[in-house]
Amino acid sequence: MTQAPTPTADTVRRLVRSLLKESGDSGENPNGPDGKDGTGAPDVRPVTEGRAYTWWVGTRHVLRLAPDRDASARRRRELRVRDLVRPHVPVAVPTSVAHGDWAPGLAYTLDTKVAGGTAERHDVSAVGEADLAGLLGGLRAVPARPAETLGVPRTAPRSLEALRRMAVHAAERLAAADEFDAALLHQLTPPGAAQLAAQTGTAVLTHHGLTGEHVVVSADGRVRGILDWTEAALGDPAEDIAGLATAVGSPAAVRAATLAGYGARPCLRGLWLARCDTVIRLADHLEGRAPGSLPALRTRLRRVWEPIMLERVTEFKDEESEA
Repeated sequence: MTQAPTPTADTVRRLVRSLLKESGDSGENPNGPDGKDGTGAPDVRPVTEGRAYTWWVGTRHVLRLAPDRDASARRRRELRVRDLVRPHVPVAVPTSVAHGDWAPGLAYTLDTKVAGGTAERHDVSAVGEADLAGLLGGLRAVPARPAETLGVPRTAPRSLEALRRMAVHAAERLAAADEFDAALLHQLTPPGAAQLAAQTGTAVLTHHGLTGEHVVVSADGRVRGILDWTEAALGDPAEDIAGLATAVGSPAAVRAATLAGYGARPCLRGLWLARCDTVIRLADHLEGRAPGSLPALRTRLRRVWEPIMLERVTEFKDEESEA
Protein backbone atom coordinates (compact mmCIF):
# COMPACT_ATOMS: atom_id res chain seq x y z
CA MET A 1 0.00 0.00 0.00
CA THR A 2 1.31 3.44 -0.93
CA GLN A 3 2.31 5.46 2.12
CA ALA A 4 0.82 8.91 1.66
CA PRO A 5 2.87 11.95 2.56
CA THR A 6 1.21 14.09 5.18
CA PRO A 7 -0.25 17.09 3.35
CA THR A 8 0.62 20.53 4.64
CA ALA A 9 -1.13 23.83 4.06
CA ASP A 10 1.57 24.76 1.54
CA THR A 11 1.18 21.59 -0.52
CA VAL A 12 -2.62 21.89 -0.43
CA ARG A 13 -2.44 25.56 -1.40
CA ARG A 14 -0.17 24.83 -4.37
CA LEU A 15 -2.51 22.08 -5.58
CA VAL A 16 -5.62 24.22 -5.19
CA ARG A 17 -4.03 27.21 -6.91
CA SER A 18 -3.26 25.11 -9.98
CA LEU A 19 -6.71 23.49 -9.99
CA LEU A 20 -8.66 26.72 -9.75
CA LYS A 21 -6.44 28.33 -12.36
CA GLU A 22 -7.07 25.45 -14.78
CA SER A 23 -10.82 25.57 -14.17
CA GLY A 24 -10.97 29.35 -14.48
CA ASP A 25 -12.61 29.55 -11.04
CA SER A 26 -10.94 31.71 -8.41
CA GLY A 27 -12.84 29.78 -5.77
CA GLU A 28 -14.11 32.89 -4.05
CA ASN A 29 -15.35 36.40 -4.44
CA PRO A 30 -12.01 38.19 -4.86
CA ASN A 31 -13.26 41.03 -2.68
CA GLY A 32 -14.40 38.68 0.07
CA PRO A 33 -12.54 38.67 3.39
CA ASP A 34 -12.00 34.90 3.52
CA GLY A 35 -11.30 33.94 -0.08
CA LYS A 36 -7.56 34.65 -0.11
CA ASP A 37 -4.76 34.72 2.37
CA GLY A 38 -2.34 37.63 2.67
CA THR A 39 -0.31 36.47 -0.36
CA GLY A 40 -3.30 36.17 -2.67
CA ALA A 41 -3.19 32.35 -2.51
CA PRO A 42 -6.34 30.36 -1.71
CA ASP A 43 -7.30 30.25 1.96
CA VAL A 44 -7.05 26.60 3.04
CA ARG A 45 -7.58 24.97 6.42
CA PRO A 46 -8.25 21.46 7.72
CA VAL A 47 -11.95 20.68 8.09
CA THR A 48 -11.45 19.36 11.61
CA GLU A 49 -8.55 18.81 13.96
CA GLY A 50 -6.78 15.54 13.26
CA ARG A 51 -8.17 15.10 9.73
CA ALA A 52 -5.15 15.94 7.62
CA TYR A 53 -6.68 14.73 4.37
CA THR A 54 -9.81 16.94 4.18
CA TRP A 55 -9.44 20.69 3.70
CA TRP A 56 -11.74 23.67 3.29
CA VAL A 57 -10.79 25.83 0.32
CA GLY A 58 -12.22 29.26 1.04
CA THR A 59 -15.95 29.05 1.64
CA ARG A 60 -17.06 27.37 -1.57
CA HIS A 61 -14.98 24.22 -1.95
CA VAL A 62 -13.70 21.21 -0.03
CA LEU A 63 -10.61 19.23 -1.03
CA ARG A 64 -10.56 15.53 -0.12
CA LEU A 65 -7.24 13.70 -0.40
CA ALA A 66 -7.14 9.91 -0.38
CA PRO A 67 -4.50 8.62 2.06
CA ASP A 68 -3.91 5.26 0.32
CA ARG A 69 -4.69 3.26 -2.82
CA ASP A 70 -7.80 1.61 -1.41
CA ALA A 71 -9.28 4.98 -0.50
CA SER A 72 -8.25 6.27 -3.94
CA ALA A 73 -10.24 3.52 -5.65
CA ARG A 74 -13.29 4.42 -3.56
CA ARG A 75 -12.87 8.15 -4.34
CA ARG A 76 -12.76 7.46 -8.09
CA ARG A 77 -15.81 5.19 -7.88
CA GLU A 78 -17.62 7.78 -5.78
CA LEU A 79 -17.53 10.30 -8.62
CA ARG A 80 -19.55 7.89 -10.79
CA VAL A 81 -21.84 6.83 -7.97
CA ARG A 82 -22.79 10.43 -7.24
CA ASP A 83 -23.74 10.95 -10.88
CA LEU A 84 -25.87 7.77 -10.76
CA VAL A 85 -27.64 8.79 -7.55
CA ARG A 86 -28.18 12.49 -8.23
CA PRO A 87 -31.29 12.19 -10.47
CA HIS A 88 -33.05 9.94 -7.95
CA VAL A 89 -32.74 11.87 -4.68
CA PRO A 90 -34.32 15.20 -3.62
CA VAL A 91 -31.24 16.45 -1.74
CA ALA A 92 -27.92 17.74 -2.98
CA VAL A 93 -25.07 15.38 -3.79
CA PRO A 94 -21.64 17.06 -3.97
CA THR A 95 -20.33 18.01 -7.41
CA SER A 96 -16.65 17.69 -8.28
CA VAL A 97 -14.99 20.64 -10.03
CA ALA A 98 -11.66 18.83 -10.35
CA HIS A 99 -10.22 15.41 -9.66
CA GLY A 100 -7.01 13.53 -10.26
CA ASP A 101 -3.94 12.41 -8.30
CA TRP A 102 -2.34 14.60 -5.63
CA ALA A 103 0.56 12.15 -5.16
CA PRO A 104 1.54 9.10 -7.23
CA GLY A 105 -1.46 6.73 -7.20
CA LEU A 106 -3.36 8.81 -4.63
CA ALA A 107 -6.60 10.47 -5.70
CA TYR A 108 -8.14 13.81 -4.81
CA THR A 109 -11.50 15.43 -5.47
CA LEU A 110 -12.19 19.14 -5.23
CA ASP A 111 -15.91 19.47 -4.56
CA THR A 112 -18.34 22.32 -4.24
CA LYS A 113 -19.45 22.78 -0.66
CA VAL A 114 -23.08 21.89 0.15
CA ALA A 115 -24.52 24.84 2.08
CA GLY A 116 -25.67 24.15 5.62
CA GLY A 117 -24.46 22.64 8.86
CA THR A 118 -24.42 19.00 9.91
CA ALA A 119 -27.03 16.92 11.68
CA GLU A 120 -24.66 16.96 14.65
CA ARG A 121 -25.37 20.71 15.00
CA HIS A 122 -28.91 21.17 13.64
CA ASP A 123 -32.11 19.28 14.41
CA VAL A 124 -34.12 17.91 11.51
CA SER A 125 -37.65 19.30 11.13
CA ALA A 126 -40.76 17.43 9.99
CA VAL A 127 -40.10 18.68 6.47
CA GLY A 128 -36.52 17.50 6.87
CA GLU A 129 -37.83 14.04 7.69
CA ALA A 130 -39.68 14.13 4.38
CA ASP A 131 -36.35 14.99 2.73
CA LEU A 132 -34.83 11.90 4.35
CA ALA A 133 -37.77 9.81 3.18
CA GLY A 134 -37.09 11.04 -0.34
CA LEU A 135 -33.45 10.04 0.06
CA LEU A 136 -34.31 6.50 1.17
CA GLY A 137 -36.97 6.13 -1.50
CA GLY A 138 -34.66 7.49 -4.16
CA LEU A 139 -31.86 5.08 -3.28
CA ARG A 140 -34.38 2.26 -3.42
CA ALA A 141 -35.23 3.30 -6.98
CA VAL A 142 -31.63 3.25 -8.28
CA PRO A 143 -31.26 0.23 -10.61
CA ALA A 144 -28.83 -2.35 -9.31
CA ARG A 145 -27.23 -3.26 -12.64
CA PRO A 146 -25.75 0.20 -13.40
CA ALA A 147 -24.44 0.38 -9.83
CA GLU A 148 -22.73 -2.99 -10.19
CA THR A 149 -21.28 -1.88 -13.52
CA LEU A 150 -19.64 1.03 -11.68
CA GLY A 151 -18.04 -1.41 -9.26
CA VAL A 152 -20.39 -0.84 -6.32
CA PRO A 153 -19.92 -3.93 -4.12
CA ARG A 154 -22.64 -6.17 -2.76
CA THR A 155 -22.57 -6.61 1.01
CA ALA A 156 -24.21 -9.45 2.89
CA PRO A 157 -26.64 -8.49 5.67
CA ARG A 158 -25.21 -8.66 9.16
CA SER A 159 -26.41 -11.15 11.73
CA LEU A 160 -28.45 -9.22 14.27
CA GLU A 161 -28.24 -12.12 16.72
CA ALA A 162 -24.43 -12.13 16.61
CA LEU A 163 -24.44 -8.36 17.05
CA ARG A 164 -26.93 -8.66 19.93
CA ARG A 165 -24.65 -11.05 21.80
CA MET A 166 -21.70 -8.70 21.41
CA ALA A 167 -23.82 -5.76 22.55
CA VAL A 168 -25.01 -7.59 25.68
CA HIS A 169 -21.39 -8.05 26.82
CA ALA A 170 -20.52 -4.48 25.89
CA ALA A 171 -23.56 -3.20 27.80
CA GLU A 172 -22.41 -4.99 30.93
CA ARG A 173 -19.04 -3.26 30.67
CA LEU A 174 -20.74 0.10 30.16
CA ALA A 175 -22.99 -0.54 33.15
CA ALA A 176 -19.93 -1.20 35.31
CA ALA A 177 -18.60 2.21 34.17
CA ASP A 178 -21.98 3.82 34.95
CA GLU A 179 -22.45 4.70 31.26
CA PHE A 180 -25.51 2.64 30.33
CA ASP A 181 -28.42 0.61 31.72
CA ALA A 182 -27.61 -2.91 30.53
CA ALA A 183 -31.22 -4.01 31.10
CA LEU A 184 -32.24 -2.04 28.01
CA LEU A 185 -30.64 -4.71 25.79
CA HIS A 186 -33.03 -7.29 27.24
CA GLN A 187 -35.76 -5.82 25.04
CA LEU A 188 -34.14 -7.60 22.10
CA THR A 189 -34.41 -11.32 22.73
CA PRO A 190 -32.85 -14.08 20.57
CA PRO A 191 -36.28 -14.89 19.04
CA GLY A 192 -36.80 -11.18 18.38
CA ALA A 193 -33.43 -10.89 16.66
CA ALA A 194 -34.33 -13.91 14.52
CA GLN A 195 -37.58 -12.25 13.47
CA LEU A 196 -35.62 -9.18 12.43
CA ALA A 197 -33.24 -11.07 10.16
CA ALA A 198 -32.84 -9.43 6.76
CA GLN A 199 -35.36 -10.64 4.20
CA THR A 200 -34.23 -12.14 0.91
CA GLY A 201 -34.53 -9.98 -2.17
CA THR A 202 -34.43 -6.67 -0.30
CA ALA A 203 -30.97 -5.44 -1.33
CA VAL A 204 -30.92 -1.82 -2.54
CA LEU A 205 -28.28 0.82 -3.13
CA THR A 206 -27.28 2.13 0.29
CA HIS A 207 -25.12 5.08 1.30
CA HIS A 208 -23.75 2.88 4.10
CA GLY A 209 -22.32 5.78 6.09
CA LEU A 210 -25.15 8.06 7.16
CA THR A 211 -23.52 9.54 10.23
CA GLY A 212 -24.46 12.99 11.46
CA GLU A 213 -21.41 14.58 9.83
CA HIS A 214 -22.56 13.36 6.41
CA VAL A 215 -26.12 14.73 6.66
CA VAL A 216 -26.22 18.46 5.79
CA VAL A 217 -29.04 20.33 7.52
CA SER A 218 -30.00 24.00 7.17
CA ALA A 219 -31.00 26.22 10.08
CA ASP A 220 -34.69 25.63 9.32
CA GLY A 221 -34.29 21.86 9.73
CA ARG A 222 -34.37 20.93 6.03
CA VAL A 223 -31.96 18.25 4.85
CA ARG A 224 -29.97 19.93 2.10
CA GLY A 225 -27.44 17.29 1.12
CA ILE A 226 -25.68 14.01 1.79
CA LEU A 227 -21.88 13.83 1.79
CA ASP A 228 -19.26 11.11 1.30
CA TRP A 229 -20.53 8.33 -0.97
CA THR A 230 -17.30 6.31 -0.82
CA GLU A 231 -18.87 3.43 1.13
CA ALA A 232 -21.95 3.03 -1.10
CA ALA A 233 -22.98 -0.61 -1.45
CA LEU A 234 -25.80 -2.81 -2.67
CA GLY A 235 -27.16 -4.35 0.48
CA ASP A 236 -29.44 -4.17 3.48
CA PRO A 237 -31.58 -0.99 3.53
CA ALA A 238 -31.75 -1.29 7.33
CA GLU A 239 -28.11 -0.13 7.42
CA ASP A 240 -29.14 3.32 6.17
CA ILE A 241 -32.06 3.41 8.62
CA ALA A 242 -29.55 2.57 11.36
CA GLY A 243 -27.24 5.34 10.16
CA LEU A 244 -30.04 7.87 10.25
CA ALA A 245 -30.93 6.78 13.79
CA THR A 246 -27.42 7.75 14.92
CA ALA A 247 -27.56 10.98 12.91
CA VAL A 248 -31.04 12.36 13.66
CA GLY A 249 -32.44 10.09 16.40
CA SER A 250 -34.53 6.93 16.26
CA PRO A 251 -38.00 8.55 16.06
CA ALA A 252 -37.07 10.75 13.08
CA ALA A 253 -35.26 7.89 11.33
CA VAL A 254 -38.18 5.50 11.72
CA ARG A 255 -40.70 8.12 10.62
CA ALA A 256 -38.61 8.87 7.52
CA ALA A 257 -38.23 5.17 6.67
CA THR A 258 -41.95 4.60 7.13
CA LEU A 259 -42.74 7.56 4.90
CA ALA A 260 -40.38 6.05 2.31
CA GLY A 261 -42.52 2.90 2.29
CA TYR A 262 -40.54 0.62 4.58
CA GLY A 263 -42.55 -1.59 6.92
CA ALA A 264 -42.07 -2.44 10.58
CA ARG A 265 -39.48 -5.17 10.06
CA PRO A 266 -36.73 -3.13 8.30
CA CYS A 267 -37.44 -0.15 10.57
CA LEU A 268 -36.98 -2.19 13.72
CA ARG A 269 -34.03 -4.04 12.25
CA GLY A 270 -32.34 -0.71 11.51
CA LEU A 271 -33.16 0.56 14.99
CA TRP A 272 -31.59 -2.46 16.69
CA LEU A 273 -28.54 -2.49 14.42
CA ALA A 274 -27.92 1.11 15.51
CA ARG A 275 -28.53 0.38 19.18
CA CYS A 276 -26.18 -2.59 19.26
CA ASP A 277 -23.51 -0.78 17.24
CA THR A 278 -23.45 2.29 19.46
CA VAL A 279 -23.22 0.25 22.66
CA ILE A 280 -20.31 -1.77 21.26
CA ARG A 281 -18.47 1.28 19.92
CA LEU A 282 -18.74 3.25 23.14
CA ALA A 283 -17.51 0.29 25.20
CA ASP A 284 -14.58 -0.28 22.84
CA HIS A 285 -13.67 3.41 22.94
CA LEU A 286 -13.70 3.55 26.74
CA GLU A 287 -11.40 0.52 26.80
CA GLY A 288 -8.98 2.09 24.33
CA ARG A 289 -9.77 -0.23 21.43
CA ALA A 290 -11.55 2.20 19.11
CA PRO A 291 -10.95 5.80 18.04
CA GLY A 292 -13.54 8.57 18.11
CA SER A 293 -14.85 11.43 20.15
CA LEU A 294 -16.29 10.41 23.51
CA PRO A 295 -18.95 13.17 23.51
CA ALA A 296 -19.98 12.22 19.95
CA LEU A 297 -20.24 8.53 20.83
CA ARG A 298 -22.35 9.35 23.88
CA THR A 299 -24.61 11.56 21.77
CA ARG A 300 -25.11 8.80 19.19
CA LEU A 301 -25.94 6.34 21.96
CA ARG A 302 -28.52 8.73 23.39
CA ARG A 303 -30.08 9.35 19.98
CA VAL A 304 -30.56 5.70 19.05
CA TRP A 305 -32.11 4.87 22.42
CA GLU A 306 -34.78 7.54 22.10
CA PRO A 307 -38.10 5.66 22.35
CA ILE A 308 -40.28 5.18 19.30
CA MET A 309 -43.95 4.31 18.96
CA LEU A 310 -43.26 0.77 17.72
CA GLU A 311 -40.79 -0.82 20.13
CA ARG A 312 -42.00 -4.39 20.49
CA VAL A 313 -40.78 -7.10 18.15
CA THR A 314 -43.87 -9.10 17.16
CA GLU A 315 -44.81 -11.49 14.40
CA PHE A 316 -44.43 -9.90 11.00
CA LYS A 317 -46.17 -10.74 7.80
CA ASP A 318 -44.29 -10.24 4.55
CA GLU A 319 -45.25 -6.83 3.23
CA GLU A 320 -45.03 -5.81 -0.38
CA SER A 321 -43.41 -2.55 0.68
CA GLU A 322 -40.56 -4.49 2.28
CA ALA A 323 -39.79 -6.58 -0.78
